[in-house]
Amino acid sequence: MLKQIFYGAASLAALIAAGATGSAAQAGTPADTLVIADKIDDLITLDPAQSFEFSGAEYNLNVYDKLLAFDPKNLGPLVPGLAASWSLADDGVTYTFKMRKGIRFHSGNPVTAKDAAFSLRRAIKLKKTPSFILTQFGFTPENVDKMIRATDDETLVMVTDRPYAPSFVYNCLTATIGSIVDSKLVMEHEKDGDLGNLWLKTHDAGTGAYKLRIWKPNELYALDAAGDYFRGKVAMKHVFVRHIDESSSQRLLLEKGDVDIARKLTPDDIAAIASNKDLKVENDLKGRIMYFSLNQKNKILANPKVRLAMKYLVDYEGMTKSFLRGQYVVHQAFEPLTYLGELKDNPYHLDVAKAKSLLKEAGYPDGFSVKIHVRNAQDRLEIAQSLQNTFGQAGIKAELVVGTGKQTLTVYRARKHDIYMGAWGPDYPDPNTNADTFASNPDNRDEAKLTGKLAWRNAWDIPELTKQTKAAVIERDTAKRAQMYVDIQRKVQKDGPFAIMFQKIIQSAMRKNVNGFVTGGAISNAHYWTVTK
Repeated sequence: MLKQIFYGAASLAALIAAGATGSAAQAGTPADTLVIADKIDDLITLDPAQSFEFSGAEYNLNVYDKLLAFDPKNLGPLVPGLAASWSLADDGVTYTFKMRKGIRFHSGNPVTAKDAAFSLRRAIKLKKTPSFILTQFGFTPENVDKMIRATDDETLVMVTDRPYAPSFVYNCLTATIGSIVDSKLVMEHEKDGDLGNLWLKTHDAGTGAYKLRIWKPNELYALDAAGDYFRGKVAMKHVFVRHIDESSSQRLLLEKGDVDIARKLTPDDIAAIASNKDLKVENDLKGRIMYFSLNQKNKILANPKVRLAMKYLVDYEGMTKSFLRGQYVVHQAFEPLTYLGELKDNPYHLDVAKAKSLLKEAGYPDGFSVKIHVRNAQDRLEIAQSLQNTFGQAGIKAELVVGTGKQTLTVYRARKHDIYMGAWGPDYPDPNTNADTFASNPDNRDEAKLTGKLAWRNAWDIPELTKQTKAAVIERDTAKRAQMYVDIQRKVQKDGPFAIMFQKIIQSAMRKNVNGFVTGGAISNAHYWTVTK
C-alpha cells in the first residue's frame, strides 16, 4: 500500500521501473536513481526569479547555475560557476565577469554574457519577492539595462550605485535569484510582457546538472541528468523528490528501501532507526532559524512590554530537550551561528511570573486572545502547541490557524496575521541577508509590498535601525562590520517583534549505500549531483 501511495504518479512509476533491473522483488531503488522523501508543499513556482521558499532554493540549485558557486565538498571560498573569473575595478563599483566557454543550456543553446545580463535584468524587472537581493545595489527596472550589460558574448559588466564590501556583492549573486536562464528559450514563451514568468513557473531553462521532467505541486518533482556537467560527474541519472507529510511514512519507506533518503524524520523516528544496520543519519547545522513574530498592526502586540513578556513565555530548553532533541539548538539572534557577527547570547528563558508582571504593566493582567498562523509541519505544530500552552499560563488565549506553506505565507506576506510561527533561512552567506530582513524597513506603508523583509511583514517601523543596517553593509573593516551586526542584533533581541528561538540541525536519514549527499551547511542547499550509491 505504501509503495502504491509513493509511486502514485504513473510517470514516476514508469521512470523508476525503466531504471530498475532484476525481478520485482529486488530490494532498493535502481543504482542510478536517487529517491528522496521530503516535505515540499512550500514549492509554489520553479522560476528562479520568483522562487523564495526552502524547497524552491534546493530545486533551483540542481537545475540552474549562477555566475559564482560554492564547492559542495569545501563550503568556503566562492568558486567559478558560469563565470570563469571576476574582478572589481578601482572605482569600487564596476564588477566584470568573464564567462566560462563551451557551456550550453539544457535546450542546447550556448550560454553567453547576454544570457547572464538578461537573467539579472529580468529578475529586477519582474519585481517578484526576492528581487530586493539585487535591487539593494541600486538597480531598478528603469536603469538596469545600463547598469548590467554584456559588452560581448564573454564579458558581463555590472555597476552598483556605490561601493560595497565586495564579498557582499559576490555572495548575493549566489542566491537563487542569481540563476542564469536561457534568454532565447524564455522569450520564446513570453506572454503579455511577462518575460516568460508564467511558462517558467512550470518549466526549466537552466544549465544545471539536472533538467526537469515533471512537477506535480504538493506531490513530487522528478529530474533527469542533463548530460555531461561541467562541475563534476553525475552518478544519479534520475532524482525523485516526493512530498511525504508524515515522518512515520517517510521512515517506513526508508526502512523498506523504497526511498534512499528521508529528510523530515522526527527525533522519535530518528531514534527508532538508530539500531538499523542498513541505515545511517548525518547531521548538519543549517542557517535556518525558527521564530515567531508579532504583527505591529495589532495594538496589543505593538506594546513593548507585551513583546517582551511573550519572549519569556517560551520553553526554549524544554522543547530542545524533548520533541526537538537533536534537531534544533537554542539560538536567540537573527544571524545564524557560523556567520560573521554571530551573537551567542541567549537572554530569555521561560519565566511565567515575569511575563505576567510585564503584561500587568502593559495593561493586560488577564491576557488577551490571538491567532498563531503555522504551517502544517510536525516540528512547527509541536512548537506552536508548546507556545499555546505557555502563553496560556499567562492568560494569553492562542488559537492555532494551521495551513500549507503556501497558505500561511500568503497571509504573512499580506500582513494579515496576529502571530506567525515559522522559519527563515539565509539567501546568501553574508550577515546582511538576515539583517536586511529582520532589522530594515525603509517603507512601512502597505502599498510598499516589501514582502522580502520580515520587519515590513510585521509592520515594524524602524528608521534608525534601517540606517544602521545600511551602514553595516558598506563597512569594509571586517572586525568593525561584525561588531555592527552584534549591536543591531542586541537591539532586535530587546525591542523587536521577533522571538527567535532555535537554529536548525538537519538530520538526513539514508540508506547505508548513499554517499556524498551534501545539505550545504549554513550557506547553501542540498546537492544531488554529488551523490553516489
